[in-house]
Amino acid sequence: MNPSTPFQSLILAAGMGTRMRSDTIKVLHPLLGTPLIGHVTRAALDAGAARVVPILGHQREQVEAWLRTQSYAEAIHPAFQDEQLGTAHAVACGLSALAPDIAYTLILSGDVPNLDAETLIAMINDAAGAGCDLAVMTAILDDPASYGRIIRSEQGHLNAIVEFKDATEDQRAITEINAGIYLARTAFLLDAIPTIMDAGTDNAQNEYYLTDLVALAAKNERAIAWPVATPELVQGVNDRLDLARATDFVRRRTLERWMRAGVTLIDPARTTIEPTATLEPDVILEPDVTICGSSHIARGAHIEQGCRITNSHVGPGARLLAYSYLTDARVDQNASIGPFAHLRPGADIGQDCKVGNFVEIKKTRLDQGAKASHLTYLGDAHVGRNANVGAGTITCNYDGQNKHRTTIGEGAFIGSNTALVAPISIGQGAYVGAGSTLTDDVPARALGIARGRQRNIEDWADPTPE
Repeated sequence: MNPSTPFQSLILAAGMGTRMRSDTIKVLHPLLGTPLIGHVTRAALDAGAARVVPILGHQREQVEAWLRTQSYAEAIHPAFQDEQLGTAHAVACGLSALAPDIAYTLILSGDVPNLDAETLIAMINDAAGAGCDLAVMTAILDDPASYGRIIRSEQGHLNAIVEFKDATEDQRAITEINAGIYLARTAFLLDAIPTIMDAGTDNAQNEYYLTDLVALAAKNERAIAWPVATPELVQGVNDRLDLARATDFVRRRTLERWMRAGVTLIDPARTTIEPTATLEPDVILEPDVTICGSSHIARGAHIEQGCRITNSHVGPGARLLAYSYLTDARVDQNASIGPFAHLRPGADIGQDCKVGNFVEIKKTRLDQGAKASHLTYLGDAHVGRNANVGAGTITCNYDGQNKHRTTIGEGAFIGSNTALVAPISIGQGAYVGAGSTLTDDVPARALGIARGRQRNIEDWADPTPE
């Protein structure tokens, strides 16, 4: 579903968020791997926003720097609020960054990460269809706490929003709250915000309230309230407890989406999939699996208990045995990894390969059918097709200043407890004797061996005492 009208988005993200008790601004706190502002920005763009204007203040350089690293950076047009004088003042700081020819402006809060594109599109379509100047997203809460209250006329029309600190006891008893999400006709917004700024700050917080937009639009009965069906969608994050609740909500929503798409989760309560990851049908995830970042898990892959996968690709039918860790790695079709394997950045494991228990691999390619079954370190290496790397093999890739490469040819056999001192090349079909420390290349089909010859000394041990 697409929005029925073009829109742009303002995101209020200037406040520090002191209740987080942190040196980091609130909107940069991560929720399932993505800062809060990233979730809000992604929702706006997924809903169809033509441009996004984040209003930045505290730690503006850090927030802008993070936004510039994202794939959608070209759609970001930041504005700055040097002094935080209220939500209307924040919007005023962003007016010059808006495109006046885009019909509507969606105003979001940078600390409301649960919102999804579908909800925003539904609100935009309903508001545009009603022809109003302003739509306010609302929610009914059993405990409305300190949220602003929605004031309706006897006919049920939206009249005003009263902030909690300015509300009477009767108004505080109202359970319909302002969710802090607004859709305004851009022309109305450009006229109304200066009016609010000119009127001053006659309120308990001595701030310029964005909620005063409602009274201006309601004069001509051109303001509507848009109640959201799921109140959790508009839950704000003010402290660490709120962050934990929001994390749980987004986590459960993400898991439900993948289960409906054909992924099996043995125990959803003990599974975490970040929203940026993708999975295909017939994937099986055992308990305590965490999938992070841009990871992709292909059809039929089986991930056993305790695995953690970050920014990695797992191919069709591959199996990750228990407690294996992958970071910036690639595992191809039907490969077997683990248990207790560690694939570090640049690990590239080919089809039908085996990487066994307590094997660590970094910046290394294993061609189809290659095996490193146990207790091995392979760094800055290339292992040819069907080669076998014995237990205890180490590629000695670092000389104290520089890294060097190791090449193991197709069908080569590396005996157990071997040290390959790079740079070094083991030829196709070559053998390396167990226990060797090699510093020179081994030609194809040759046997390389570098160890002291065994010598037995008779009668070495004392006779067994009486």
